[in-house]
Amino acid sequence: TVLMCRGKARQDFKGPDCRFVNFKKGEAVYVYYKLIGKSTELWAGSVGSDFGYFPKDLLEINHNYSSEELELPTDVSLISYF
Repeated sequence: TVLMCRGKARQDFKGPDCRFVNFKKGEAVYVYYKLIGKSTELWAGSVGSDFGYFPKDLLEINHNYSSEELELPTDVSLISYF
């Protein structure tokens, strides 16, 4: 797994289930995957030791680690969240 970028949470986020990572405004979020397919609104990353999905719009990118983007097909069950 390659760390793609780091950002700062624009606002608090509480996911609908355990596949999502929760964070508070201002927390550092590390991005590992950008999802592709019907839902390109979700990224996967970590906050502390927690890992999960979150809406990409809630992250303000402040550092890129890799120019290569790792994109994964979107899980159909995640699409229902949006």
